[in-house]
Order: sequence, then structure tokens, then C-alpha cells
Amino acid sequence: MYATYLRLAVPVWERGRTVVGAARRKLSRSALRDPDRRDARKRFYRKMLRHHAEAQRLVARFRL
Repeated sequence: MYATYLRLAVPVWERGRTVVGAARRKLSRSALRDPDRRDARKRFYRKMLRHHAEAQRLVARFRL
């Protein structure tokens, strides 16, 4: 999933809302509209936000 996060091409200093928007654009229309996939979408967004938070933590730690 980290590779998917990298393909979002969201700068590390952007807000989480921007990450979710970029991740949403990566999903197909059928995946967005299917109510049975709602939990899967939530898990996907949360994983992208976790990767983004980790990237922000690393940048802050190593002052990149």
C-alpha cells in the first residue's frame, strides 16, 4: 500500500484532506458508488492517511 501512497503524489506538508481527495480520485467509479465496498474504502483512506502521517513524522524527525 505504500507504493499506492507514493503514486498519489501528495507533498508531505499537505493536509490529510488532500490525501483523501487524491486517494478518492484513484478509485474507480464502481468502487466509489458501491455501498457494499464502503468499509473497504474507509480502510483504504485510513491506510493512506497512516502512510502520510508517517511521512510527515519522518520529515519532522530528520528535517528533510
